[in-house]
This record gives sequence, structure tokens and C-alpha cells, in this order.
Amino acid sequence: MSPTNFLIGRGELLTHDIKGPGRMPGDKAKVYSFEQAMHRLEPQFAATAAALDAMPSHACPDDFGVARLTMNPSYIARSFFPVALLRMARLESVGSRTVKVTPDGWTKKGVPKECTTTELFVAGKREVFHHLNDHIQQIAPKSREALDLARIERFSVFAPRERIADYGSTKDRFFEVITHLSDENFVQQAFMRYAKEVGFKVHDDLGFTVGNLWFVPVEGRHDHIEQLAKFVFVRVIRPVPKLRGMRPAQHTGNVTVGCDLPIEQPLSSEPKVAILDGGLPKQHAIDRWLRSYRVMDQNAQDDPAGLAHGLAVSSAFLFGPIQPNGIAARPFAYVDHLRVLDKDTEKEDPLVLYRVLGFIEEVLLSRQYQFINLSLGPDLPIEDTDVHAWTSVIDDLLSDGDTLMTVAIGNNGEMDRSSGNARVQVPSDCVNALAVGAASHTEAGWARAPYSALGPGRRPGVVKPDLMAFGGSANNYFHVLSPGKKVALSPQLGTSFACPYLLRSAVGVRAIFGSELSLLAIKALLIHAADTATHDKLEVGWGKVPEDLMDIITCPEGVARVVYQGELKPGKYLRAPLPLPADGLKGNIRLKATFCYASPTDPQDAAAYTRAGLEVTFRPSDEKIKDGKANANTKSFFRINKYATEEERRSDLGKWETVLHDAQNMRGKSLKNPVFDIHYNARETGQQAKSPGNIRYALIITIEARKHADLYNDILRTYATTLVQIVPQVSLPIRIR
Repeated sequence: MSPTNFLIGRGELLTHDIKGPGRMPGDKAKVYSFEQAMHRLEPQFAATAAALDAMPSHACPDDFGVARLTMNPSYIARSFFPVALLRMARLESVGSRTVKVTPDGWTKKGVPKECTTTELFVAGKREVFHHLNDHIQQIAPKSREALDLARIERFSVFAPRERIADYGSTKDRFFEVITHLSDENFVQQAFMRYAKEVGFKVHDDLGFTVGNLWFVPVEGRHDHIEQLAKFVFVRVIRPVPKLRGMRPAQHTGNVTVGCDLPIEQPLSSEPKVAILDGGLPKQHAIDRWLRSYRVMDQNAQDDPAGLAHGLAVSSAFLFGPIQPNGIAARPFAYVDHLRVLDKDTEKEDPLVLYRVLGFIEEVLLSRQYQFINLSLGPDLPIEDTDVHAWTSVIDDLLSDGDTLMTVAIGNNGEMDRSSGNARVQVPSDCVNALAVGAASHTEAGWARAPYSALGPGRRPGVVKPDLMAFGGSANNYFHVLSPGKKVALSPQLGTSFACPYLLRSAVGVRAIFGSELSLLAIKALLIHAADTATHDKLEVGWGKVPEDLMDIITCPEGVARVVYQGELKPGKYLRAPLPLPADGLKGNIRLKATFCYASPTDPQDAAAYTRAGLEVTFRPSDEKIKDGKANANTKSFFRINKYATEEERRSDLGKWETVLHDAQNMRGKSLKNPVFDIHYNARETGQQAKSPGNIRYALIITIEARKHADLYNDILRTYATTLVQIVPQVSLPIRIR
């Protein structure tokens, strides 16, 4: 029997820093001349100042106002941020979002049409807004300030009605308010005073501060919302959503179906795994694999529905789908279950949403766990304009890459698509977590389960769900353990079970290889191995992960899969050579690559959410270099995703995605010392970052050359002093599911 070819590691030892290519000056075609810009904007500046003067003084703490600066769609890249103009005018950008406008002009041919652009929220004293027209009269026509001015499409007041995202029902009395924090304590104290004056109670003890935003629930009369919205630092007001309803809904009737549980202990005791859910019943059959059970609120009682759901989710992680009357799969690791949902969840009080998020934050801050599953969240499809508190808090705490968290995308896939109600739910729009959808079957012929929510996500994070795993369907249920001492199964379906089943695969990789693979590398590896089959990315994201872990961690004949793990320095260029046999490759080959990195985030800047971005350039042959150039010719590899609009393709939005994944077919002889050149860009609040840190990355490369049967060993022989096979830390069965 031939030996198993496991992953090839230490690809990062092949990498080295290089000098970046020279960049041409950004002489972009002008939409408006300086004189046209002044003529267009002078009346807008005056109208904005007048509107701010009309605001109540107590709604403008310390005489501050906030306005909206909308960039022309031709200038939405980071390099066009109007730094010089804002500095001169004594205005501060406190956030941004993506909006749609029909510009008066653009750089393309033809009549302008509605398109996406960036809108900045700018704050300053009201007297500053009065002097804007005086300031622009002092600008030199060819100065940086003049260029910034000519890139503005609109300038207007941020009216109270525009701050209300959803009026909700007249019965609503709880609202979520998001405020910009120019100065944290100053704004918070001023808002609480103002809210009290207009009849609202601020539950500041339940608020969350992330980035420059304060998410806080308030309680008051529905017909007073517009009064509350007059506070100038308010960004959004919307009704507080409720938590999603919890499946399981049992389908067994009076028939009891059993199974046999494995006799082995988990494959590894090293991975630390937490399930955040509704708790566990007093009687259950998972004691042998339960490391600990923790109740986050000792004063709250259990929710019976939450207990059944919590056990089902834990069962899905430990054993995957259990075959009725069969033997459950061996767990890969022990599990801790933390009850974050309890009896109080049944109440109509929407503040439970903040209480649960507080428990989740506490767990993440403890840094006890490498792997976490979350199969719950707000009953709220994502929106493109603003980032929700759940997403902001979770993304921030995952930004160091030290935790791999799976999040269920929601069971709203059969709702109305055109309204966005079928779109993935908060917080599955996280860029630093894995959002998981449900597939209808485990084997060939699978599709998106009808209830599983749909993409796309926001930008960045446009490919959502990230991955698919079996979650059950009407004719093929996901069987999990039922409450009780007796081992019995309950047939279920939902993304709640696909999510921990996917996490099971991630933990399985860690159990097998130990710390040889970082959590980012495991995330990249799962995405790398996923298959979309023939399905649209809107429905399945990067695709479904193989059922057998051996399909993820091994290399069949004619295939070599190489892992790179390391750090990237801001502004620097790293060259990552692709390892090939000494004699090269013949015939047709397929090259697949996946980059993953964790990124700090700016939730106040929804239009520039991730602070880290990668420009990855593929250079297939060092024998093809244009005259006068220092580097080999480039070839497109990571294609712009299908969701990008034309103006987004012309901007730098694609550089800020935390996952890059693609594959290309080519001739083996076309590759001569091929490389990926990686450039790490850093931004902060939508502009150039002042002192960014390094970020960690993972890169998985698969070279598939069917005419080169011994490709794997040839590469190891060629790079004998550098690359090694990653050896399992445990004894493995032939098939791992």
C-alpha cells in the first residue's frame, strides 16, 4: 500500500521581501474643473450651514454639527480620500457608508446613471460650516485642496429623517441608536441628557462601543423618534430586532429511533472548543465528551426550547449527522457548552439581544477557546449601509486571528428575495468569521437547502455564505441526539446544525495536525477544498466542504498542496514562489490558490470596513519581461467577483476582501519560476493608516498535473532543504468523517 501524501508545509520559507514596483502618479481624468466645483458646491455649503443653524442648540452639543460629503463615483478609492480639504476646513470624518447616487458627471462616456459611491459623515463646529465658502475662495486652483474639492459630488446636512433606517411598528418602544463618537465621553453624556429631555430612557449599561461607534438601546414613544434623531451625532435609529426563533422542531412523533455512540475518546484533547447556545438538559448522553458546562447568567432559568436546541447543536459538532440505528462518528475533540440563551429570551423585551451579545463578548474576551460555534443571532437580514452591533463586536474580537468562529447564516432563505429578506442574517456578515449555510445532502447532487439564506454579503465580505455543510432537508433530515438518558435521535434541519458540523471539520484538521497549522491556515484550507459544483455563489458561496477530511488534508496522485503561513508588513512586498519540480511541468495543469487573513475593522466606516487589504500579482514566467521592466509580466489570477458593479471594478474595493480564492487552467510549460507578489495595504477610517501593524496570513496553493503522477514527491525532492510533509500527530483511520 502506497504511503499517504499529506499536506506540504513551510511554504513561507520560500518567500522573501522584494522592492515594490514604481507607481505612476494618479492623474485620473477630471469630472469637474476647479471652477465648476466651486460653482456647484457654494450653494450646497450655504444650505448646509443654514440647516444646521435651524437645529435645536441642545441637539448640537458644544455647537457641533454633522454633514454628509458624497464623493463622485469616479473617486471612491482610498487614495482619493479628501484629507487636505478636510484639514483646511477644520472638519473631521467620523464615518462613512456606501450609497447610490446619480452623479451630474462622471469619467465614463454617456449620460450618468445611478451607481454606488462613498458618503462621508463630517463633523465640525457650526461656525466652521459657515466659513466653508470663505475657505474655498482661498484655495489655489492646482493645489491638493482644489483636487479634493473637485471630487465632491454633493454636500448636504444629515437630516433627522435620514437617520431613521426603519420606523417599525407604532407598537415599538425599544430602538437601537448608533451614534458617532468624535469624543467618547462627551458625546455619550450629551446624548443621554438630550434623550432624557425628549422622553427616552437610555439603557447605557447594555451599550457597546466599537471603533468610533456607540450602539445603545433606548426606550420611548414611537412618535418621538424624529425628535431623538435631531441629535447631530446620531447615525442610525431602528427598532431593536428580536433574536431568531430556535429550531429544532421535532419530527419523530411517537416513534423513537436510536443509535450507538462511539466508545473511543476524542481524537485529540488539545483543541479548545465552545458551543454558545441555549444550554443542555439535565439528562443527556454527551457527558463523556463534555469538558465543562457553564451558565452565563446564574440567576436566569433554562428555556426548555433552548435546551433541546443546545443539545442538538452540540451533538452536530461532536458526531455530525448520525445515521439512524447506526454508530455515531468519533468526536474530534471535547466540547464546552456555554448557555447564553435562557428563560428570559422568551420575554418580549428586545433588550435580551444586547444581554446575549454581552455574554458572547465575555466569552471571546476570555481568550479561552480556539474554536467557537454560534448558531443564533438577531432576526435581521444584513444591509449594505451600516454594520450591526453584533457584527462589529464579533469582528473586532476576531481580528487577531487567534479564534476560528463559525456563524449560522439563518433559515430565512424562502422569504422574499427582492426585498432583501432572504439575505444572510446578522452577524454572518462578519469578515473574520466563517458564515455557514446549509446543503440539502452530504453526497453528490447536493444543493442549497431551500431555507438556507442567500448572499451576497456586504463589501468587503461579499461572498456569503463562506461555506456550506449538510444541514438537513425535508426528505433527508439531520439526525441529532434528543434529551434524555436513553440514546435517541431527533430528525432536524437548519443552518443551526450545518454550522457546528462545519466547525467539526475545522477542529478535525487541528486534532490531526496539532499546532502545525494556524487557525487562519485551517480556515483557508476549508475554503480551498470547497466545491461549488454547478451552483451560483449567491447561493453557496465558496462551496461545500468535503465530507471526508482525507480529501482536505491529503494529495492524490498528480496533486501537490502547499501551505504558507506568516506575517505581512504594511506597505511592503512579499514574493511567494510556487514550488515546481526541477524539470518543470508538462501538459495541462490546474493551479488553485487561497489567501486568508484576519483584519482589524472600522465599523463606523462601512464603506471602508476592513483596515487591511492585499494586492496579489501573479507572474507566471520570469522569462517574459518587458523591456525596461524589473519584474516579469503579470497575468490575471484572482478575478473580480461577479457581484462587483462597473465603478467598483474601477476602484480598489476588491483589495479589501479577507478571502481571495480562485483557480486557473494553463499549460505547464508556461510556468517558469512562477510567483505571487503580495502587497499589504493598510488604511484607517477610510484613509492612509498612520501606524499600522503586521497582519498574519495563510496561503494554500494546489498544483494539479495529471500527467505528472509523482508530482508530490518530485516537489519535496526539489525543495528537500525547505519543504516538508506535515505529519499527523495522531493515528488515523482510513476514512475520517
